[in-house]
Amino acid sequence: MQIQHRRLGRECALKILFALRHDTNIGQNELLDRFWENFRFADDALGEPLDSLDKPIPESAKRFTEQLVNGIIEYRPVIDQRISSAAKNWSLERMTAVDLSILRIACFELCYQPDIPARVTMNEAIEIAKRYGTKESPSFVNGLLDKIAKIVDKKDS
Repeated sequence: MQIQHRRLGRECALKILFALRHDTNIGQNELLDRFWENFRFADDALGEPLDSLDKPIPESAKRFTEQLVNGIIEYRPVIDQRISSAAKNWSLERMTAVDLSILRIACFELCYQPDIPARVTMNEAIEIAKRYGTKESPSFVNGLLDKIAKIVDKKDS
């Protein structure tokens, strides 16, 4: 899978998780179907919307997105516990929806995607936080993921 397809997959997962947070009456499969039916993206690292439908999302990015979204939904209690443990003075409710979604994606990767190096996961999360979060998001995400990565690494040893 090309690296840029993983970035695109992460960005799509962020958008889906954000939408899922606001529309609790819809199931994840229906939400994924609606997302793929209504959005088309350029085949680039930024995933900018296209004006035409000529370039659908690459299949590898779509599979990666669905793997992330389904995994996060399945393991959400564990993921949220890991994030809560790392965030000493922050409750999940206090975190912005974007930051929390980015953290969930990265935490899932750190815990359940051993083929992706932790440093790659963390760098990608920081870059996505720069694009979609507030000016404080990159350092906030970096600090929490650093703690989570150390805990995950210790458990694997």
